[in-house]
Amino acid sequence: MPVIEPAMGPESYKSYVLAQPLDTHWRKATCEEVNCDHFLNGWRVRVENLTPEQLHAAKNSGRHYQEHRIADGETWLGFAAGQPCFRASEHRAPLARPPLYVVRDGDLRGNPRGTKARLHQRPDLWVEDFAEHQQTLADAQQRG
Repeated sequence: MPVIEPAMGPESYKSYVLAQPLDTHWRKATCEEVNCDHFLNGWRVRVENLTPEQLHAAKNSGRHYQEHRIADGETWLGFAAGQPCFRASEHRAPLARPPLYVVRDGDLRGNPRGTKARLHQRPDLWVEDFAEHQQTLADAQQRG
């Protein structure tokens, strides 16, 4: 995807973000809760792609598996559906919290003024801030 170079310096921009930080808006979840594909359908890993430590961890994880030797140099461990995957500790489910309505000065290049982000308490105020900033940019473009 091509990068479109901004027409002005980062100080002329604001970034509008709906944030849902992991520590406040998400909780740990099970494979079953997130409809994890590996949990639902099972999965397999190729033995030859694993380090000795990973192979030991897979075989001693407490998960049920079958070893399938396909040919010399090609062996798979097949894990049945209905058991936690190896990334179960990374699964997250959203909490029923509204997002944070954040406005930061600058753009993807940074915040050259180093100003603090603003947190709007209501979405309509965030939208109003966005509209006002867009109008400011349009007015500046009209002036040249």
